Amino acid sequence: MPSNYLQILEEIHVPFMLSPWHDKDIDPKTGKAKKAHKHGVLYFERLKSYSQVVALLEPLNGPEYIEIVHSTVGMYDYFTHAETPSKEPYNVDDIQYGCGFDLSEFLALQNQTGQINEILTIIDNKDIREFNDLVRIIRENDTNLLKLLASKSYFFSRYIDSVRYGRLDREG
Repeated sequence: MPSNYLQILEEIHVPFMLSPWHDKDIDPKTGKAKKAHKHGVLYFERLKSYSQVVALLEPLNGPEYIEIVHSTVGMYDYFTHAETPSKEPYNVDDIQYGCGFDLSEFLALQNQTGQINEILTIIDNKDIREFNDLVRIIRENDTNLLKLLASKSYFFSRYIDSVRYGRLDREG
């Protein structure tokens, strides 16, 4: 890979994300260290053919292997080995990205269940009784959760309603 690979990727004008350098991977068959490499993802607005992607990446002298990725869920683990204790872990801070790719949004999608639980905890701990109160608190304290809140607003508003009505039933 050329030393100016980031500049080349920026000039393609397609959002991208690259793994940290995988320089500690071991080949399970031989037990020897694999050649240092990176994994990458390009985010196209429309489906591209294999030959189109190969032509686009020609200035990078590769890659050796191209695969269509239909979902980015699991890419975080693939890039960092976060959920694979048998492999050497890599630092999320070493992920490289550009051309408008939003790493914080990507990372948020990787842990949506944890974030949903975080919002539910806020509702319970702060005794939230109205959806607009929850939105205000999220906006003031953790804007990273705001997009998830907007996409799951029906779920959270129904939860708030059920908590509120449950309290009314118990309080008489």
